[in-house]
Amino acid sequence: MSQAKKSTTRRLAKSQVFLGMFLATALVACEAEYTPKPKGYNRIDLPQTAYQPLQDIHPYTFEFSQYAKVRPDSSGLAQPHWINIIYPSLGANVQLTYKSITGEKMLNDLVEDARKLTAKHQIKAYAIEESEIQTPAGDVASVFELEGEVPSQFQFYVTDSTEHFLRGALYFQTATQNDSLAPVIEYVKKDIVHLLNTLKWQEK
Repeated sequence: MSQAKKSTTRRLAKSQVFLGMFLATALVACEAEYTPKPKGYNRIDLPQTAYQPLQDIHPYTFEFSQYAKVRPDSSGLAQPHWINIIYPSLGANVQLTYKSITGEKMLNDLVEDARKLTAKHQIKAYAIEESEIQTPAGDVASVFELEGEVPSQFQFYVTDSTEHFLRGALYFQTATQNDSLAPVIEYVKKDIVHLLNTLKWQEK
C-alpha cells in the first residue's frame, strides 16, 4: 500500500472513532437531560361553601348549595317529588328520588333496590365503601363511596323507617376522568352530607 493510501486510511479511521464518540456522548446527554412531564389537568375553581333552604313543596326539606339549581326530574320514569340538584359550573348533578312508605315490606324492597343500583357499578369500581350517618333529626343514612372510573361516585339513601324514603346519586355530565375530578367530587360530597344533616320530613 502506498504512503498516500495509508494516510487516507488512518484519517478515515480517526474520523469514524470521533463520530462514534460524538454519537455516544450525544445519546448519554439526551438520556441524562430527559425528564418525564407530569400529566396535566384542567384547573377547577371551586366556590366558597354557602347554602340555601329548599323552597319547593315536597315531603322533605333540606339545605343545598347556593351555586346549585333545583329542577324537577324530567325523565320518563320520574315520579312526584323526584328532583335534580344541578351544579351548572361544575357539570355535577345530584339525582334525588323519593318514595312514600306504606309498610315494612315496601321499605325492605326499597333498601334492596338501592343496594342493587349501587352494586351495578361493581364492574368498573375497584372499591365501594359503605358507612352510616346519624342525622340530627334521628334518621340513619347509608352512604356509599365508589372509587374507579364509575359514572356515579357517591350514593346514599335515608329513611325514617315508617313513612319516607329518599335516595340520591351523584353524576357528572363530563368525560373527564375521576382522578382529575377528585376536588369537585369531594366538594359536592360535603354538600350532600350537609343536605343529610339538614334533612327534615314534612307532615303529610
